[in-house]
Amino acid sequence: MSGRSSPFLNEQIVGYIALTKPRIIELLLITTVPPMFVAAGAVPGAWLMIATVVGGTFAAGGANAINMFIDRDIDQLMERTKGRPLVTGVISPKNALIFALTLEVVAFIWLWQFVNFLSAVLAISATLFYVFIYSLWLKRTSSLNIVIGGAAGAVPILIGWTAVTNSLNWSPVILFLVIFFWTPPHSWALMIKYRDDYSNASVPMLPSVESLSAVADRIILYTIVQIALTIVFAFVANMGVFYLVSAIVLGALFGALTLLVKRDLSERSAMRLFSFSIVYITLLFGAITLDVVI
Repeated sequence: MSGRSSPFLNEQIVGYIALTKPRIIELLLITTVPPMFVAAGAVPGAWLMIATVVGGTFAAGGANAINMFIDRDIDQLMERTKGRPLVTGVISPKNALIFALTLEVVAFIWLWQFVNFLSAVLAISATLFYVFIYSLWLKRTSSLNIVIGGAAGAVPILIGWTAVTNSLNWSPVILFLVIFFWTPPHSWALMIKYRDDYSNASVPMLPSVESLSAVADRIILYTIVQIALTIVFAFVANMGVFYLVSAIVLGALFGALTLLVKRDLSERSAMRLFSFSIVYITLLFGAITLDVVI
């Protein structure tokens, strides 16, 4: 009996982990800790960083699980998502929702007790925005879905900052806007590859409702604003030369890849941009951290 139940139990554990979308959480956490260094002007306390990351993980995981609960009908229509646990039946919708809401409650209590109330409120606010504004409303009704909905993915910056200062100023707001404008090019590049999937599911992602040339133009526009904001941040936050040079070099590379997408309207060039966009944001926020330490 135990020999037969063990594989199923393992499958469920993997399923619950998959509900949280770990790869997306990794990106969110990359943007949480570096702002803490800038806010502190030094290396923040180890426990504060751990507590903030743990709370942020719970909150993001819960939000992603709720998103899967909402999207289970369209996930079964798309090749990219048909292996998700709610589509395969590994996890029931009811259990998924209970799991997601539990994570959110734990996240709020954890951040309130071990970080501060403002950070806890920001985390839950991001979830509410992601669920109600993006998942339930914009995703299925507007091609601007990822533009507006992407704001939720930029909130970890504010959480990291307020964890240290319990307040906000222009520095985290500018960095918030960097992620806000980075998210559409990053997402649209991936969606170019899966545009037929979104069309089949009647989800109006930009690449599925506009020409690739128009999408490339939008990617270039948002990237220009994003790069400009990374430079503005250097002066607003009094960053050093190391960060400024890093932002300029990385921005130039990012911009070059967006121009390649415009010149070569193909999945290959789009996926090259998508892959680099992850490297870009990792190195940019790594530069923020190193700049403070140096």
